[in-house]
Amino acid sequence: MGILKRGCRKSFFKDKYAAGYSLKCSWRLSKAISTLNFGLELMHYKLNCQIVCDFLRIIRILQNLFLFLNLIEKTPSTMITATGIVKTYGALTVLKGVDVEIPSKKVVAIVGPSGAGKTTLLQIVGTLSSPDSGKVFIGGEDVFSLKEKSLARFRNENIGFVFQFHHLLPEFSALENVCIPGFIARKNRDVVERKAKELLDFLGLSHRFEHKPSELSGGEQQRVAVARALINDPFVILADEPSGNLDSKNREELHKLFFTLRDQLGQTFVVVTHDKDLATMADIQLGMSDGRME
Repeated sequence: MGILKRGCRKSFFKDKYAAGYSLKCSWRLSKAISTLNFGLELMHYKLNCQIVCDFLRIIRILQNLFLFLNLIEKTPSTMITATGIVKTYGALTVLKGVDVEIPSKKVVAIVGPSGAGKTTLLQIVGTLSSPDSGKVFIGGEDVFSLKEKSLARFRNENIGFVFQFHHLLPEFSALENVCIPGFIARKNRDVVERKAKELLDFLGLSHRFEHKPSELSGGEQQRVAVARALINDPFVILADEPSGNLDSKNREELHKLFFTLRDQLGQTFVVVTHDKDLATMADIQLGMSDGRME
């Protein structure tokens, strides 16, 4: 299994408390295996010895085993649970007690008229904004019970973001932009750069490593943004009108990419969109109106 593949997958049980406990244990195990894999990758890069190669093969067999066990799991799993979410700005109540559950490894579209509260809900689920009341659980973790630094680390490691505008840093190349979240997570530069190159190659951008954002097309810029969202192997990708600035051809390609990533990497996608084609393609379509789920 290459470095592009995720290690351990999360397993869930029907009982929500057992689910939370199981997931936290699974994450700890996943982090331990990922850390071991990272150390061995680095040793292999530095030493290139047969013993390290053999250990790497064992680790990858374990990763494949965890993936297989997760794939044969038949119990439906919930990645995100939000309960009683209320958010006000001054006298305006934007979210009015929103309850929503997002299953894992699905593409979920949230649709509704402008001003319904879709983006505000996405920001809260992504921990970019906090609710006035209510709770958000991601993989059983009560995210807003975490302290500031722990929440920032959780966000960096487990949530990826794709916005309507790519927000690539203009002075950096495509490769450097993709690497930035990995560097923030203090991962080894060589490993991060190799992972970034694999992601860009996977997204059809192997010929664009050294190009600045201004030298890329709109579709290429958005694919670089997707690669950046994937660099830390997040379990959740949150996208806010990701194809809003794209032409019809690039919009269709981006939509298909989300489903490819769901199938091949097991990501959960939550997409706020006005695009009827994407909403129709989604595994689940949720509607919002006047600050409430329909």
